[in-house]
Amino acid sequence: MAHRVYIDGHAGTTGLRIREWLAGRDDLSVATLDEAKRKDSGARREQIAAADLAILCLPDDAAREAADWARESDTRVLDTSCAHRVAESWVYGLPELAPGQRDAIAGAARVSNPGCYPTGFILATRPLVDSGLLAPKTPIAFHALSGYTGGGRPMIEKWEDPVAGLNALAFEATYALDRAHKHVPEMIRYSGLQTEPQFLPAVGPFRCGMRVQIPLHADCLETGTQGKQIWEALEARYRDEPFVRLHPLAEPGASDEHTFDPTACNDTNRIELHVVPHPSGHVLLVAVLDNLGKGASGVAIQSLNLMLGCPEVTGLRG
Repeated sequence: MAHRVYIDGHAGTTGLRIREWLAGRDDLSVATLDEAKRKDSGARREQIAAADLAILCLPDDAAREAADWARESDTRVLDTSCAHRVAESWVYGLPELAPGQRDAIAGAARVSNPGCYPTGFILATRPLVDSGLLAPKTPIAFHALSGYTGGGRPMIEKWEDPVAGLNALAFEATYALDRAHKHVPEMIRYSGLQTEPQFLPAVGPFRCGMRVQIPLHADCLETGTQGKQIWEALEARYRDEPFVRLHPLAEPGASDEHTFDPTACNDTNRIELHVVPHPSGHVLLVAVLDNLGKGASGVAIQSLNLMLGCPEVTGLRG
């Protein structure tokens, strides 16, 4: 019998992508509400109660309310909002986070989907902290560039407004530089770092895609650590991961204008990692992913597959 899955909030960017990638699967029965009822609390509550798994693609407050409804019927929940990402009773839905994370997701009643920026940051840094190459108290400042779909409907409308003319920009526009960013708490918690990173987010003139750039100054690395050791730590962690591609250690002069293309992983659930050593001993880490793929909808389907006992790669493009 097919598992019954209800997508609450299927009209948003994340929900639409999840619905598209689940289409055609005969192991799932995917339910949504039509336009007239998709915001009706009673109808949504009934659908959650009838589902084996409810996927919440909602604003934070609405996600908290829907998660409470799910407890009434023991429906399992996968929440793509920020509401529960650091909540103690929720499992963080990033299968590659650490050994044992897949089993935790598979057995969980409540899973919180990672944010797009944190996915790149955490997967690049966590193995270095775990292996002792990067001290937990290391201060890090990093830059990340996202497609404008990462900001949901308001940002999409802003960037595609012909009057504003933003989509004609040949450069990115920084944002949220003067306030605490909602993704920082999960970055701290799941990277293993104990010092809050300085996060410099930006939006580029493209719909989807993401590049996270993490410069590690030589003085911040454990004595004697070079790019080769960092690459080896990442390779050891991710060598068997179907959705993580670690590029060969960068040779001097090998990078060009296309090497770190933020759109290189678009329409896939893949994340690509680069280690770029510098002659001074500094090391640059770069992560490239689709902010709506591995950064949102794709990783949600990974967790869905694990929670329902399906092969993890089912329905995903790697």
